Amino acid sequence: MRTVAILGAVCALVAGVALPALASAKPLPSEAATLQQMAFDDAQSLVVASEATSAPMERGTYSATTPDEIAKKQAEEAAKKRAAAAAAAAAAAARVSSSTGGQVSDADLRLISAGSGAVRYPLPQGSYYVSRTVGGGHEGADMVAPAGTPIFAATSGVVRVSSESYGAYGVAVVIDSVVGGKRVSTTYAHMTNGTRGVQAGQTVEAGQFIGKVGNTGRSYGAHLHFEVRINGSIVEPIGWLRANAG
Repeated sequence: MRTVAILGAVCALVAGVALPALASAKPLPSEAATLQQMAFDDAQSLVVASEATSAPMERGTYSATTPDEIAKKQAEEAAKKRAAAAAAAAAAAARVSSSTGGQVSDADLRLISAGSGAVRYPLPQGSYYVSRTVGGGHEGADMVAPAGTPIFAATSGVVRVSSESYGAYGVAVVIDSVVGGKRVSTTYAHMTNGTRGVQAGQTVEAGQFIGKVGNTGRSYGAHLHFEVRINGSIVEPIGWLRANAG
């Protein structure tokens, strides 16, 4: 009886420990469960597929997104546009050069004449140097600049001469004006053939484009021969420009 009682106590102890654990255990699913199903069954569970790997991302499969990449793309586009513009300018210069037999620069015709007011410089600042001026039978200033450099009207007025062949002046324009109550005549000589932007009888404004530097007529290199007459008398052009151009 004592032995039976001891065995019964041991069995009761084993049953009291093992049965609760077995009761709380869940049966294993017979089929593969999805992550959502597992989460539904136990919200605190985290299941990670052992076969999951990070797919490599190729550089060519996505576009620029960072500030550095965007700036680089913009710089590349700007460089392409500049190259295209330069190529177009070079092609235009080559066409003019072949027709005139001279070298034509790619000067930007959007440049405006230097200065302001009633009197302007006929060439852009920094584009020329003066090789000689009035004296020894020479009646103007030779402003040496690359062929094709834009020439601007020094004063407002009326074009009296616009010719492809004006004697020793070659391609030339003469403008009659009134400045400070005085009659002023300005002459622009040795222009490139076919570049005159004004016609005789036309009214022009100071600083208006009138042609391009060339080497026509009695000339020995590309330059603008610029003359100024006040009330019919020759004056030294460079000093007059310095005194009157704004």
